Amino acid sequence: MMETFYITDPGKVRDHNEDSVIIVKNKKHEYLMVVSDGMGGHSSGEVASSLAITHLAKDFTSLETIGSKTEAVNWLRRHANEINYKILEYATEHANGKGMGATLVVAILTKDYLLFGNIGDSSGFVLKDEKLHKITKDHTLVGLLVLTGELTNEQAKEHPRKNVLMKALGTNASIEMDIFDVDPNVDAILLCSDGLTNMVTTEQIERVLNSDLDIEEKVIKLVKKSNNRGGTDNISIAYLIKKSGDKYGNKGSKN
Repeated sequence: MMETFYITDPGKVRDHNEDSVIIVKNKKHEYLMVVSDGMGGHSSGEVASSLAITHLAKDFTSLETIGSKTEAVNWLRRHANEINYKILEYATEHANGKGMGATLVVAILTKDYLLFGNIGDSSGFVLKDEKLHKITKDHTLVGLLVLTGELTNEQAKEHPRKNVLMKALGTNASIEMDIFDVDPNVDAILLCSDGLTNMVTTEQIERVLNSDLDIEEKVIKLVKKSNNRGGTDNISIAYLIKKSGDKYGNKGSKN
């Protein structure tokens, strides 16, 4: 049995929200979680992220099953490229589309496997035995510098160019999504935009998720913490908790 909740919030500084977020199930009660952080200003960032979410959710909910792990990986890669093309097409056809794009972080949970996919700097985590583990790798300039040993993780947090993306949907003619095959034996899955991770540390997120609050209260508390620390960006969170009983029951709440 699963319990789910998702939310997006404009934050305290931005005058509009360019994030999009969703959690859906298909006919076999397999789960798709998606967070997309749009960029480009005006309405184009919102269009890009909404396009990504809508494209993925519409196809996933129409499926009887996502199929084998290999089929799911191929599904993610194919749809990432289709979304990339749609964003590029929109940018070409609309005056407000110049510079538009979006990050994408996705989780697919079935009874047999758990996959994460990401493009950009929105993050995917798992909670297991009360420990929060980041699964995805940020496609940012500082992320690359950390990987090559030129920056430490602590230096990266304070780097003035920490939000410079090296990869995003809508910025190149072709795109390659990073895929992570994760042990499905986890307690919870968290996806979020960098509006959360830039304001709240992994340790602080972990403490909230391990608290006695219900799922909706936990997610809303994380948004409040981000806003209390400045809320400099839009904040989006998708959260799924695996409950005891029937693994793929229908219990849960969404927003």
